[in-house]
Amino acid sequence: MRPAALKFVSATIGVVIALALLEIAAIAWLGLRDGRYTPAPELFQRGTNTFVRETANSRGCRYADTLFPHPYLASVHHANAPCGIPDLNNIGLFGADYPAIRRDDRYTILLTGGSVAAQMGQMLKPPAPHYLEEALNARYVSPTGRPFLVLNGGDGAWKQPQQMILFSLFADRVDAVVTLDGYNEQHLFRPGTTARFELPGNNFIDANPIVAQDSFGSVVASWLAGRVAGWMEQSLLVHSHAAYLVSEALSRATTNPENVGANTYWRMMVLPSEIYDNSDRLYAWQLAQWRKYIEIMDLTAKRQGVKAMFFLQPVPAVAKRLTEDEKRATPDTSYGERYQRIVHDLETLNQEGIAVRSLLDVFAGETGTIYADWIHALQAADGESRGYRLMADRMAHDMAEGWGLRPKP
Repeated sequence: MRPAALKFVSATIGVVIALALLEIAAIAWLGLRDGRYTPAPELFQRGTNTFVRETANSRGCRYADTLFPHPYLASVHHANAPCGIPDLNNIGLFGADYPAIRRDDRYTILLTGGSVAAQMGQMLKPPAPHYLEEALNARYVSPTGRPFLVLNGGDGAWKQPQQMILFSLFADRVDAVVTLDGYNEQHLFRPGTTARFELPGNNFIDANPIVAQDSFGSVVASWLAGRVAGWMEQSLLVHSHAAYLVSEALSRATTNPENVGANTYWRMMVLPSEIYDNSDRLYAWQLAQWRKYIEIMDLTAKRQGVKAMFFLQPVPAVAKRLTEDEKRATPDTSYGERYQRIVHDLETLNQEGIAVRSLLDVFAGETGTIYADWIHALQAADGESRGYRLMADRMAHDMAEGWGLRPKP
């Protein structure tokens, strides 16, 4: 063998050995950190959920690459190549277009909330079910006698006041509004939280990276790091534990809310220390903000002649006995007691004539797997979901009872 060829082979063998050692070290480190061995593809899915995975595409794009800044709603989605999502409606959400005026051929209900509301109101891959719309049309007659149409008004990581803002923009174009939320909002009640209740999810920073960076150069670096992480997740490197560690570091660098530091954005969002230093004051403050946005929505609905109801979603930490699959997908249930307290305190709005309904017990009798991750319901390949069917049936029943809907023969 010629010296040049021998040198090349030796260098190649050295690189292969070095990569193998790096992979072994990564496996060992992750095993020690997590307490067990986890296949690399499973690690790449960690920290994501069914909504994120279903929304992102397979062309080296991350969920963040589908986002688009919205002047009032923080973030929606776009249809631009190469990472855009086809079949979005006219405001960047999934489902039917929002009407310019109130429709006279449908009884239109705006269902707004986070990703659970989006999945339940309008699945991403038609012709998957429109659970609430189907439950209402199957069982009840609308106040106008027209078929029900449920507009999707939810998206990933959305929380109040996004629901309130969306309804304010379109209150004159719908006949009714229902919210389905709770899980995203409850994070702002955790002791030690320093952020205002209005803090949007990290989607806002992903869609508007300049707010979290010091310069345009940092924005470009952040974008490049995100694309590298996205490419790893869509390539053969998805089977590498070492690649996962690199992807994890890149993703953390581009999405960590601590990046906002003490800049203008964070100064807008931080609470006074005399509030967040005391867990009781923090809880009372955040609850008051949440109540305020529900009250504003209810007042707006009454002014516009629109029916309204506010649903608090079920969570794995309350009421349901979790299966082994659900336990693995939901490692943290420590918020359960706090969430029950929040639901109880918000239900007191019923005493003021504001229709707040709890769905906490909707899965109480279920022994099978309902949750696919820490909040979303399990869906079959065709989009069918027992969890979302049960939620839709309960919501339709409560809406019929509260609004006086006539049952179909």
